Amino acid sequence: MNISDPIYGKYTVDGLLKELILSSPVQRLKGVYQGGASYFVNEKWNVTRYDHSIGVMLLIQKLGGSLEEQVAGLLHDVSHTAFSHVIDFVFENKAEDYHETIYDRVIADSEIPRILNQYGFDYQSILLDHSKWTILEQPAPELCADRIDYTLRDMYQYGEITSEEINMFLNHLRLRDGKIYLKSITAAEWFVQTYYKEVIDFFMNPLNVYGYDMLAKTIKIALEKKIIDLDTLLLTDEEVIDLLRMTQDKEVNNLVNNIKRHVNVKEDKLTYDLHRKNKIRLIDPSVLCDGQLIRASALSKKIKKMNEKAKRKAEEGMYVKIIST
Repeated sequence: MNISDPIYGKYTVDGLLKELILSSPVQRLKGVYQGGASYFVNEKWNVTRYDHSIGVMLLIQKLGGSLEEQVAGLLHDVSHTAFSHVIDFVFENKAEDYHETIYDRVIADSEIPRILNQYGFDYQSILLDHSKWTILEQPAPELCADRIDYTLRDMYQYGEITSEEINMFLNHLRLRDGKIYLKSITAAEWFVQTYYKEVIDFFMNPLNVYGYDMLAKTIKIALEKKIIDLDTLLLTDEEVIDLLRMTQDKEVNNLVNNIKRHVNVKEDKLTYDLHRKNKIRLIDPSVLCDGQLIRASALSKKIKKMNEKAKRKAEEGMYVKIIST
């Protein structure tokens, strides 16, 4: 299988990785948008969980990670429900980790254990403890393949960064004891700035906040009225939105019909209609300096100020005024 990825270039995968990519759980992710409700309010916000999962696998491979860690990277998001993190707002789950709570069950109920077994791997040892995969996952504010890929992928797709900038950054990535660090403060400053374009400017974009709020309200009511159930949310975004649109329930119909493009909203702290706070996401990568790994904020006043500003904004949240729908 040949893969041409806009971030990492051309790769060929076969055997186990190919079979896993072609499995139903991974293929479903082609219909699950990474930005939750974003695609339904702006057609340009169209990165999928499939794009991201392939990217994480490729980045781990690029950095020299084992086949097992590439498998873990490829499959780390298969339990995301339709609309990704919108479900966390339905349940008011501040940790935004609902998909992690159902991960074991989704994996066990799929063909993934059988595929891994055919290649001599025990799915439990690879997939049920991600703490061993230090390239794939690291606690914030460190770098990890997951955090790096969704930032680069979204911001490239949405026109915020260039291929040349991405290549510069990737060329500054290094590993020590299985963990990612940067070899220059310049690369660290660039990534921190890019990361906040993602988690502040994009995640907290007033239109994004509007879409999340309306879709979360719709799903919550649809679940309460048993129009859909939690298993329904393991379909694709389009399949679930179609079910919501086809219902005869007027309350759900009215809500879902307001999840559309060309809605006019703006930030307004005084006469707002919606207020939303996201999980606080900060980044402070390790940088190699005089043979030691040091947090970037200790080396750069620019990064320290960006972190302080991002934290304040995340704590404040976004106040949204709906001008017209």
